[in-house]
Amino acid sequence: MREAIVAHRLGCFCSEEGLAGAEVRAEVVEAFAVLGLAGRASSTRGTYRSVLRALAVSSRPVLATPFAASPAPAPYSGAERAELSSIACSQRSAWRRSGALAMLSLGIGAGLRAGELAALRSTDVAVGPGAVTIRVPGARARRIVVGGPYGEVISRLAGGAVDEHLFCPGPAERTYHNFVNNFARTLVASPGAPQLSSGRCRSSFICDHLAGRSALGELLYLSGIVEVESLLRYARHVAGAPSSKAGLRAALATG
Repeated sequence: MREAIVAHRLGCFCSEEGLAGAEVRAEVVEAFAVLGLAGRASSTRGTYRSVLRALAVSSRPVLATPFAASPAPAPYSGAERAELSSIACSQRSAWRRSGALAMLSLGIGAGLRAGELAALRSTDVAVGPGAVTIRVPGARARRIVVGGPYGEVISRLAGGAVDEHLFCPGPAERTYHNFVNNFARTLVASPGAPQLSSGRCRSSFICDHLAGRSALGELLYLSGIVEVESLLRYARHVAGAPSSKAGLRAALATG
């Protein structure tokens, strides 16, 4: 869905500039990011450009305008994760409990984006001995193996033969960009308790891999991130992780 929206915006820009029908080349993407998105936040322009580069005939121009990324949300600490698990399990209704547990297990355990979480179905989960394999469909298609407590939760949520959404099953407008976090805001919790957020769950997944010194190529695949430089906003939360884009590129090259 995000790719379609971004591509539509690019198409409108090309039409306005007399470039209708032009190939999606890196130079066209760069012009759109600089001119077509003037006035938008630097991080937004960078995100749009990254999405379009993945669709372009050529991925990079000779010169590219630097766009600062927005800081990644802080990962959850161990204590916060335990408290969020307790909050999820203490919700009165079964659908709220399962929804909160799905956010935690598929966010921290598998690093899914909010839209990927909303779209995931039970048939996208294969339960194996000691772990589950999640098939993430779409433009960032990948397979993620999740073991441990999060894998056990996912296995329970996906149990049975019914082909249904794992997060908030039933009819819903799942393409709404705040669908997941609006649900999280309705959870009952004590004042001062950590707020469940899909962004912080995904950040926790990525930062866990950075802290564990996972190979960056593997992390890019598992997280569905296209450019290694995009990891910098997460690496700033992890002691000892590469602290520059050049450092990330070097770490990727050395495996």
